[in-house]
Formats: sequence, structure tokens, C-alpha cells
Amino acid sequence: MMFEYFPDNYPWSMATLMAINAGGTLSEIDTELSDLKKVAGKNDTQANESWHKAWCSLGVKNFVLAQNDVKLGRTLSAGNKFFRSAAYFMTGERMCSSQSPERLETYKKMLNSFELGQKNLKTPVQRVDVPFGDTKLPALFYPAEGSSANKPAPCIIHFDGLDVMKEFLFLIGLPQEYAKRGISTLLLDHPGVGEALRIHDLKLTPETEIPAKAALDYLEERKDIINEKIGIAGISLGGYYAPRAAGFEPRIKCVIAWGAINDYGSITRGRLDGTGTNLSVSHWEEHMHWVLGTSKKEEILEVTSKMTLDEALPNIRCPILVLHGESDRQIPVDLAKKTISEATNSPRADLKIFSAQEGGVEHCQVDNPKIAMEYMADWASEVFVVNT
Repeated sequence: MMFEYFPDNYPWSMATLMAINAGGTLSEIDTELSDLKKVAGKNDTQANESWHKAWCSLGVKNFVLAQNDVKLGRTLSAGNKFFRSAAYFMTGERMCSSQSPERLETYKKMLNSFELGQKNLKTPVQRVDVPFGDTKLPALFYPAEGSSANKPAPCIIHFDGLDVMKEFLFLIGLPQEYAKRGISTLLLDHPGVGEALRIHDLKLTPETEIPAKAALDYLEERKDIINEKIGIAGISLGGYYAPRAAGFEPRIKCVIAWGAINDYGSITRGRLDGTGTNLSVSHWEEHMHWVLGTSKKEEILEVTSKMTLDEALPNIRCPILVLHGESDRQIPVDLAKKTISEATNSPRADLKIFSAQEGGVEHCQVDNPKIAMEYMADWASEVFVVNT
């Protein structure tokens, strides 16, 4: 089960564990956050402002330590601290009101820390811009080990979730697992998430095949990618994004749902009337308005009622993998089973439900993400028949 630092606040506990998964250090987190335990249960505006302040303090601390390392020529140590700083700023920003100017300011600090981490560690990840209409979608491209224009590799386009962004996927080690197995990744901030939302104000729409098409068009121009071996994956709400895209974009050759969301309308209705599943962020309804560009509950439901996979799943004619935790408190495990059962035309429809015995029972295996990332990367390498 998930380590719950704040037993009476699920969103805070999950975000704290996500920060640790992204490279945070529990001891310094505890030093800064222990006083918040007495206000966590309130989860009101004041409590979330205290949350933001505490995590930003950790972000600044590690940023300053990294700068000191740079002055001493200790670039490897500096890079690690910059990345840790990015994880902390990211976590602080997560619970901010979308109307708060501090949210964008903190997000930009995260981007800066992340960029400095890349620079000092000289990681192979490349920041790229995917053309998207009259604008662009920010992305991170991580090449497969040993790949080049002379030795192209398969690639996974990886979508985010409702509140996950491309830098988080990098920091938890996801593209690195694929790269070890001979697969490149494109971590994409598509409309409604990450930089696409915060900097470019691009709102989420149910038709996720549109940004997927943009990513495919971009990848097909790269000489280091095998065009016939491009798949798609998504985490959390990405469990809707990815299968939806695969159902309407035949160039996608495999699809992975890291957490199954077969019908987001039903999830949303329950959350709005107070009978639904656990929330991932404190200001969930406000966050939804920000992501969707709506202003009323009815408008949220109007959009999310279209976010069902009933039409997309029978259209999928490539291998599909769904991963889910048996004790997921955000999305019922039955939706994972429903997703697989409706992928009737897939040549290979695999369902992996993580049990308490092996670990990874929580939402998107936040209690043990490594086990899920290894499973996904192994599966993709088998589908693409990658020899590593």
C-alpha cells in the first residue's frame, strides 16, 4: 500500500510520494513538511498555501546548493540537486490555485531547474517542439541507447495525465527504462497539461488523436525513428488519452494505458456530486475548469461525458496493454477489465493487475512505479521485437 505521510489528506500524501519517486529525499522533506500534518486535514486555501511555501523552500534550498556546486566545478552533484529542485517546485505548484500568480512563477522555476539539471548532467534528453497548428507542443525526446540516423529505433509517444507533466515522467526514470531496451520516447505536453496549458493556454479536448497525429508527423521526419514502430502510452487520465488516439490513428502500432480510464464522464459525475473516488489534487473542480476552459459544473460534464472509449476500443487493431493496481482509490479496477474486454479487434490485449503481494496496488503504481515502468518497457520491447 501507499506510504501516507498525511493520513488524512490523500492528494497531499500521493504528491509527497510522487516527489520522492522523482528523486526527492524523505529526510529533508520531513524536516520541512512535518508541521503541515496539523493542517493537512483541513485542505483549505490556507493549508495549500502553506504546502506551496514549504515545497518551494525545499526547491530554493536545493537550487542554491546546486549553484554552489557549479562554482566548485562539481557539475554532476549540481545536476542532481537541480533535478531535485525541479521535483520540489513541481510538487509545490501542484496544489496551487490556477488563479494564483505564484503557480506560473513556481512552474517557471521548475522549468529552469530542470533545464540546468539537463545541462550539468549532460543527459541525452532533448527538448523539442512539435508543430501543432499555428503553435507548438513542448516535448522531451529521449533516444534509445545506441540509436542514430544509421540505426533507427522504435519510439513510444508518452502522453501525460490530468496533472502529470513531461518533466515528472523523466525524473521518475520512465524514458530511461525504454532506452535500455532499445526504444526511444517522446514525452509530450499535449493540450490541457504541463507547458502546453501553462505557457500556451491550450485546453484539453476529448479528441486526443489530434495531438497524437502531430507527434506522429514530427517523429516520421526524424531519421533515427522506425516509422513502422511507433506506439503511444499515457499515465492516469492518459489511460483514456492513449487508447482514444490509437482508435482513430492507424499509424500507432501499440498502445499502453498506465491506469485505465474507460469512461471519464462517470468518474467526473461521482466526484462532482460528492460520491466519487479520491481526488488527485486539492482544487480538483477548479483544476478541471482550468484544464478544460470551462466555468460551470455542467460544462465539465458536457466535455467529460464525451471521454469514453466505447467507440475507440473496437477500432484498435494493434497490441494494447492496460496496467492497473488492484486497490486503486482513484479509478475502479473494473474499468481496466472493461477496457481490455472491449478491445475486440486487437491482436494482443493484455491486462496486468498489480497485487499486494508484488506491490504497485495504488493508482498508477505510485506505491511502486519502478515495477510498472519495467513491465511496460519489457512489453513494448516484445511487441516491437527489439534485440538489446
